[in-house]
Amino acid sequence: MKTVSLSGSLRANVGKVDATAVRAKGHVPCVIYGAGEQIHFSADTRDFKNIIFTPDTNLVEVNVDGKKYLTVLQEAQYHKINDKLIHADFLAVSTDKPVSVYLPVKAIGQSEGVKAGGKMTIKLRKLKVKGLISKLPASIDLNIDKLTIGKSISVGDINVDGITVLHPKNISVISVETTRAVVAEEPAKTATTATPAAAAKTAAPAKTAAKK
Repeated sequence: MKTVSLSGSLRANVGKVDATAVRAKGHVPCVIYGAGEQIHFSADTRDFKNIIFTPDTNLVEVNVDGKKYLTVLQEAQYHKINDKLIHADFLAVSTDKPVSVYLPVKAIGQSEGVKAGGKMTIKLRKLKVKGLISKLPASIDLNIDKLTIGKSISVGDINVDGITVLHPKNISVISVETTRAVVAEEPAKTATTATPAAAAKTAAPAKTAAKK
């Protein structure tokens, strides 16, 4: 996993009034959990670009007034109307202890089923996994080259060294399903194939009559 940095300042006060004042200055109220005690701090909204607006899950080294914490983003809250980031929770992690995080799913390659007219669906965009920080990838990359129509990749099919996927093995992650176009094409092919045979049967009695 890639490590990005975030700098912030301790909040002297906590609560709705203080949080509103923090946001008015263009900052985001934040909390770090798992570091012994909750660390309340604020950080510039602009500094969240590489943390929030990325398809990958990254480690975040948070520097709060000179003290550094290795963390992962646990939850981000957004304003219901303008979608601005209004709060962020971080979880302190250790390099020698397993941690549970959500990793994004990426489909790699070109599915045979999609080439044949099927529709691919990623049913789980993120997977909850557990493992040491050093073993965690930025994303779960699944090769879909051999995925045909009617087939799927389930949790039980995923094998990444050093991590455990924390979902039931029978849960489907990516599937390729039949589309209406494919269903409509099959009867058309059948009709086209049957026409010459039908014509041959119709022509057969005519040959017999000619011999008489």
